[in-house]
Amino acid sequence: MTFTSDYLASFSTNLHRARRCYVGYSGGLDSHVLLHALVTFLGPQVVSAIHVNHQLSLNADRWQQHCEERCFDLGVELLVEKVMVKSEGQGLEDAARAARYAVFAKYLDPSSLLLLAHHADDQVETVLYRLLRGSGPRGLAGMPISRALGSGELLRPLLNVTRGELQAYAEQHELVWVDDESNDETIFDRNFIRHHLVPPMAKRWPDYASRIAHSASLCRDNDELVAMLAAQDLIAVHERPERLGWSVSGNALQNLDNLRRANLLRHWSGQHQLPLPGHRAVDAILHELLPAREDAEPLVSWAGVQMRRFQRRLYLLPLGADFPGEIAATISWQPLDCLVLPDNSRLEVSIVPGRGLVIPDNAAVEIRYRQGGERCKPQGRSGSNTLKKLFLEYGLEPWLRNRVPLIYVDGVLAAVADLWVCEGFSALPEQSGAVIEWSFPE
Repeated sequence: MTFTSDYLASFSTNLHRARRCYVGYSGGLDSHVLLHALVTFLGPQVVSAIHVNHQLSLNADRWQQHCEERCFDLGVELLVEKVMVKSEGQGLEDAARAARYAVFAKYLDPSSLLLLAHHADDQVETVLYRLLRGSGPRGLAGMPISRALGSGELLRPLLNVTRGELQAYAEQHELVWVDDESNDETIFDRNFIRHHLVPPMAKRWPDYASRIAHSASLCRDNDELVAMLAAQDLIAVHERPERLGWSVSGNALQNLDNLRRANLLRHWSGQHQLPLPGHRAVDAILHELLPAREDAEPLVSWAGVQMRRFQRRLYLLPLGADFPGEIAATISWQPLDCLVLPDNSRLEVSIVPGRGLVIPDNAAVEIRYRQGGERCKPQGRSGSNTLKKLFLEYGLEPWLRNRVPLIYVDGVLAAVADLWVCEGFSALPEQSGAVIEWSFPE
């Protein structure tokens, strides 16, 4: 096949639907061919390039300058972001990729499209890399042609085009590109695959790329089938949103066999755009968290995500859910204002006749947190009790109990978040009160 800009016509629906088409632009051969072909096909008015300067090479600033010059020549807007790549256990390649995609997601909205220049040879390397890491069908399906990213869509239009075909296009149009010297460093797994595994494969099996693409397609079909099954199982286990995260019925989950439970756990995280649990995390959930005794507070975590159990329900807690220790802050609060708390939760107020918290004029209102020994009497109860016992009665999850904002009026505990109002502070039928909502960002 000879690659030309007309090849992009098969993606016309996606391209013409987008208000703005962004290209992830490194200045290398692949992304430069994609940018040049896209501008030829659409014109420069709706195209922008995004260059992420990872600051990992001594040549990084020179590459950025090259991108600026090429985009000027094409009449294309260039957006440049410099990032600091921190390898926190996942390796430099993965850390750089995470930083890059975070930049891409920042620019996307529902009317925009991001195009990346991954091609057929990249797909081969991806499948082999994931195979050697022990991935299942989802990983072995390779990179999808399109998927959601941030608020927009990511598109890889070149996945059926080889690098040789892209190079032929570049030479025909006399394009100039940069070569990243790190692509030759076989200390990186993908480079090792490219330089040491693929060449002998190509010699033995000249059609290796199409064979691997076929296997990836079969894995993709299999993954879609198991996703359909998991979606049905998620309905059967009665998922519901919680104040923080989501929960499912532990009893209903026990009705599934281990294979379907494991499949559901991965699907559940993916449905909320969270990192998927690996083999060890899934095994710990199935064999340690679910069978734990009733009074235990089991926890399994991976990549910042948590899974916990409480009152026969299994909870999926999102990234950033863990807020260690007690919160010692005392915060002055104007109750009509939205207030962002130290753990990033929020207090918001609505004024409602006959309900809520009554705050006398000129009263001092403070937010405090549990220090131990606090007692109160919720409105309508016959007596007071400790917060510890009241939280258990109200079914508040244990991991939220040290984070509950306690609302004090002139030094007296007047309300506990949006759980209850204490006696003496509740609005009478002829009064208007402040109805409080305590929530966490989605």
